[in-house]
Amino acid sequence: MSKKNVEVVAAILTHNEQFLAVQRGDSALDYISRKWEFPGGKVEPGETLTTAIARELDEELRISITEPQFFMTIEHRYPDFDITMHCFVVDLPNREFELTEHIDHRWLSKQEFWEVDWAEADIPAVHALLKVK
Repeated sequence: MSKKNVEVVAAILTHNEQFLAVQRGDSALDYISRKWEFPGGKVEPGETLTTAIARELDEELRISITEPQFFMTIEHRYPDFDITMHCFVVDLPNREFELTEHIDHRWLSKQEFWEVDWAEADIPAVHALLKVK
């Protein structure tokens, strides 16, 4: 039996050269429980990637975005499912948002990226961001 493949979007939110990381709550899957990630979620059937990222950010952070910039796509295999994650960079005009699904957040400079325990699927995006000048 093949594993489920989940298509998701993730937002790399920036403000003043810092990046927003959010922390997942407890999960039955220990490898994602309480891990840090870029906010986002599943793409709904028939939804474009940009529509999905705008909807997810509204649901998770109560923010509205325009013109997310495609950054990269990551293919990752977790023990129970495969994930295809489309990452977008969004420069925010301020740091006003409301956490509705995550238990914590941090604004990180590139030098602080490794101070949090990232979900495995997000790590390639972290490495790629470190290479961007």
